[in-house]
Parts: sequence; C-alpha cells; structure tokens
Amino acid sequence: MDKKITIYSTPTCHFCQMTKDFLTEKGIAYTDFDVAHDLEKRQEMIQKSGQMGVPVIFIDDEMIIGFDKERIASTLGVSI
Repeated sequence: MDKKITIYSTPTCHFCQMTKDFLTEKGIAYTDFDVAHDLEKRQEMIQKSGQMGVPVIFIDDEMIIGFDKERIASTLGVSI
C-alpha cells in the first residue's frame, strides 16, 4: 500500500483501538501517535483537526475523525 496513514490516538480510546485493529486485520501499516503522552503531537493534531477528540486519522492528506470504518475502507480501497 502506497498511502501514508497516521493515527492520533490515546491508549484508553476504544474507537482508536478499533481503528488500529481494523488496519492490522487488513495488513495495512500505519504510524500511531499517543497524544495522551506526546504533547507535541497533541498540539499538531489540534492544529490540523481543530479538535481534541480521537482518533484523528490521516490517509495521505484526507482527514477522518473517529472510527468511520466505511470511509476508511473506501479511502484505502479495501473491503469491510
């Protein structure tokens, strides 16, 4: 897969874990930033998304807020 996937998440977020599990099941690599502990990445997420809710997912330049399984699958061209 040639798409760059970045997830801003927290360790206690159920929807964050669902997002990561879905990508792992599909064999899709991603970069995960724990914004509960990484203050610099938290600020970056807020600047990009305008919010503090997680997960914030970037697939290339497309931002997806929350675990929107259908949109994630569609954007990546994978089945649900």
